[in-house]
Amino acid sequence: MENLPAYVSIVFILTTFVTLGFLIYSIKVAGADLLPSKLLIFVLPLWIFFQAVLARGGFYQYTEAMPPRLMLFGVLPAVILIFIYLLFFRDFVAKLPLKVLTLLHTVRIPVEIVLFLLFVGRQVPEIMTFEGRNFDILSGILAPIVYLAAFRNNEINRPLLVAYNLLGLLLLANIVTIAVLAVPSPMQTTAFEQPNVAVLYFPYIWLPTIVVPIVFFSHLASLWKIFTGHEK
Repeated sequence: MENLPAYVSIVFILTTFVTLGFLIYSIKVAGADLLPSKLLIFVLPLWIFFQAVLARGGFYQYTEAMPPRLMLFGVLPAVILIFIYLLFFRDFVAKLPLKVLTLLHTVRIPVEIVLFLLFVGRQVPEIMTFEGRNFDILSGILAPIVYLAAFRNNEINRPLLVAYNLLGLLLLANIVTIAVLAVPSPMQTTAFEQPNVAVLYFPYIWLPTIVVPIVFFSHLASLWKIFTGHEK
């Protein structure tokens, strides 16, 4: 990672905190005094620090474990927390602002730029970039367009939002699958010449453990709000 220009890490760190900013703002709109809000505000800093410490200490660089350490200690807890909120804190999810959840996806533009720079620095494979099989940048580009088109004249274009969020989930699933299969581990099936090693190091560990889970949650929360009539 020493060969990477410092600005790549700086851009990614800023992108991570902008993503967190969108989420924290949504939490405040929903009600910072709510128990689910207090829980997230308490857990998020600990989770960010915990993942940074593990990555800095080289914990994820041991790649022979099965299941992979990244999946077990990085991704799985975040996914579990997401479904806990969707299943048990629905009143909280209903209060999250749909407009902010939509605009949040603009962070996928700098994420894709960082992935391309990481490819140039030989830290991820080309298939993880927009020059390969990753089209997730479309979600970021479309986010402000969908925002302007879906929220007009105090009306909400539900079909457009549903289509956008489903498309975003498909694009997210595509790049996550590619990334998982390219990480050095017993599960790796592709990109052996230039694997996805960036996510095993700080600060890029925050991509699968912070940024992607927030993006994933925002899609699921948006769809749940639309289908249950809580679009506001």
